[in-house]
Amino acid sequence: QVRLVESGGGLVQPGGSLRLSCAASGFTFSMYAMSWHRQAPGKERELVAAIPSAGGSTNYADSVKGRFTISRDNAKNTVYLEMNSLKPEDTAVYYCNRAKIPRTRAGPWLDSWGQGTQVTVSP
Repeated sequence: QVRLVESGGGLVQPGGSLRLSCAASGFTFSMYAMSWHRQAPGKERELVAAIPSAGGSTNYADSVKGRFTISRDNAKNTVYLEMNSLKPEDTAVYYCNRAKIPRTRAGPWLDSWGQGTQVTVSP
């Protein structure tokens, strides 16, 4: 059974930084692309960043390019999202997800979601 547990969210001032973690279990982590998504109040969930199964070439939403970095540690079954220069518009619940098919560079992503972790950027 796939299990994804996000952590690391919190309240931060504009310009601050946070590092999110997603601990994965129930599947062979190194075989799947992983991603981070976010959903702000009243808005649809959007893809923030994605990383292939073996790392390497990553993809980012235009709104976070140059500020966010996705990475993974296949030995720890964990994917990270380093967020810098945070803005109020980054406020959202952040979720990680896994590709449906192994050894792809990106999605489609699983239809189920974990609890997510709340990120609030406010003075």
